[in-house]
Amino acid sequence: MFFRYLDKDIKLGLTIPQYADELFELTDKNREFLKQWLPWLDSITTPLDTKKFIDAQLLNFQQGKALHMTIFCKDRIAGVLGYNQIDPVNCIGHLGYWLAREYNGRGMMRKSVREAVKIGFTSYALNRIEIRCAVDNYKSRAIPESLGFQKEGIIRNAENVYGKYLDHVVYGLLKEEPYYETKHL
Repeated sequence: MFFRYLDKDIKLGLTIPQYADELFELTDKNREFLKQWLPWLDSITTPLDTKKFIDAQLLNFQQGKALHMTIFCKDRIAGVLGYNQIDPVNCIGHLGYWLAREYNGRGMMRKSVREAVKIGFTSYALNRIEIRCAVDNYKSRAIPESLGFQKEGIIRNAENVYGKYLDHVVYGLLKEEPYYETKHL
């Protein structure tokens, strides 16, 4: 297995089926924490559900439509991030992420997203990377804001999260724009 090492404790790896049990366990442990922002948690009720999701993501990866990565901290799964959608015609990648509660506040996601930006611009020849976050999800919004993404607007009622419609802030970064490789880390 290949990894991208971000520092002595943090690494990224392609999400593979062997991670299904540990990833499910982390998701289940953080279910209430994540449920305020993520609408899909009720569809993941067993490790098999997680494995099916991973299998689907690997197929998308094989087809060049997505890239799903696992974030490790000291060889334990801490969260995930990835290009949920890659548009090869328009060279746009849509980046999403989540981190378990216990790993918040360590700068781990900022480092991971920064690396994903590098991957998007170099390995996928993207021209634009987009991140959407719920307006009130300040921790998630801090990531693109600290990396030089531009706030481009608000999409009203962009996502139904358990009966509550959330507005999204759209952030964009173009290949020719500077992004912060070391600043704020």
